[in-house]
Amino acid sequence: MIVRVPGDKSLTQRALILAALASGPSRLSGLLHGGDAESTARALRALGADIPVLPGDGSEIVVGGVGLRGLRRPTGVLDLGNSGTGARLLMGALAGSGVTATLTGDASLRGRPMARVTRPLTAMGAEIRFSEADGRLPVEVVGRHPLEPIDWPSPVASAQVKSSILLAGLTGRAFALVTEPCQSRDHTERMLRFLGVSVIEHATSDGWRVEMRDPPDRLRPFEFEVPGDVSSAAFVLALAALGGAGPAGVTVQGVGLNPSRTAFLDVLARMGAPVEIEARSAVDEPGIEPAGDVTVRPAELSATSVGGDEIPRLLDELPLIAVLGARAEGVTTIRDAGELRAKESDRIAAVTRNLRALGVEVEEHHGGLAVRGSDRPLSGRVQSFDDHRITMSFGVLGVVSSRAIEIDDPSVASVSFPGFWRLMDDLARAPERAR
Repeated sequence: MIVRVPGDKSLTQRALILAALASGPSRLSGLLHGGDAESTARALRALGADIPVLPGDGSEIVVGGVGLRGLRRPTGVLDLGNSGTGARLLMGALAGSGVTATLTGDASLRGRPMARVTRPLTAMGAEIRFSEADGRLPVEVVGRHPLEPIDWPSPVASAQVKSSILLAGLTGRAFALVTEPCQSRDHTERMLRFLGVSVIEHATSDGWRVEMRDPPDRLRPFEFEVPGDVSSAAFVLALAALGGAGPAGVTVQGVGLNPSRTAFLDVLARMGAPVEIEARSAVDEPGIEPAGDVTVRPAELSATSVGGDEIPRLLDELPLIAVLGARAEGVTTIRDAGELRAKESDRIAAVTRNLRALGVEVEEHHGGLAVRGSDRPLSGRVQSFDDHRITMSFGVLGVVSSRAIEIDDPSVASVSFPGFWRLMDDLARAPERAR
C-alpha cells in the first residue's frame, strides 16, 4: 500500500519562523496542519507576521515576512500550547529582536525545562524573567539588539538549544558558535544556508561544532516545500514491519531523509525488517532537505541495542523502538536516553508503565530501559500521558494486537499526525482487501 504522511513538524515550524523573519512574501507548501504548528503560527501572527490559516491538505500559502528587525510587541501572552520547538526557537528569535514578549504553554509544556535555552540567551545579553517556577514557563523575554557574540559548549546534543542560539544570533546580529557532544538534527543549519546565511559545521575533538560568523542584515523571501515527517512515517513503517498492513508492506512517499533524522530506519533494518529507500535528492546537497520513498515489509524481528551517538538521531522514535522490542525475539535495550524524561512526558516512565500494564517485562533505568520481547497476546488499558508519540506507539501495538489495547485519550495523536487513526484503520484493512 502506498501512503503519505503529514508534513515534518520540525521543518514546518522552522519554515514559518524564518518566513516571518524574511523581508517580504515567502511561499510555503507541505506544512503540517496540527496542534504544534498551529500554536507557532498563532504566536508569529501576534508578533506581526502575516500568516494565513494553515491548510489541511498541505497546499501552498504565502507568508508575509516582517524582516529581522520587524517583530512587534504582542498585545497578549504567546501561548505555544504543547510546542516545545515553537517556544524554544521563538525565545531565540525574540532575544535579539528588541521586543518584549511573554511565552507560556499547556501544563505539559510548562513542566519542561527551559533553562538550557535561556542560559545562553542571557549570556548573549537578553533579559529573561521566569514568573512562576525558575526554568519553567511562563517566561518573559526582553529582547536586546545587538546581542553579544557567544561561544557556547552545550552539555546536551539538542537541536532546539542550538537553533535558539542561532536564531538569537540572526536577529541580534551576533556571532554564534555552539559545540555539542555529538551532532543533533541540522534542519536549522540547512535552512539558513539555503537562505544564504554562512553556517559552518564540522566534527571536533570535543564533539560537533556549528558556527554562524557573519549574520546578514536581511533574509530574502523564499519558496520551500516541507517533506513528509519521517518521525510520523516511523509509526506506519513499524506497523508494516509487525505485519499489521499485510504481506506486501507499506511504501511512504515523499518523506524527509535528512541523515540527522533517519537512524530509526537503520534500527528497523537491524531488527530484521526489509527496508528499501529510494532517494529523490542528494542527502549531502547543501541547504537542501533530502526526501524520497521508504518501503518496509513484514519480518520476524530480533532485539537490538540503541545508545550513544545514535540517540539524537532517533530521540522521538525511542518509545516506538521499545514497543517494537515487545514483539521482537530477545531483550531490546535503550541507553543514554535521559533526554526522554524531559519531553512531552517522562517517556521512559510512560513506556515502562504502559508496557507493564500489558504484561510485558520491562526493566527501567535512569537513561533508558530494557524490554523483553514476547509473542503472547497483549491486552489492557494504557495511558496517553498527553503525549502524541506515546499515544501513537501504543496505537501501533494495538492494531497488531487485534484491538485488545485501549488508549485513554487517542485524540492526542493529532498534535503531530492529523488523521493517524484513520490511516491505521486503512492499513489494517489492507490484508482484507488483498484477499
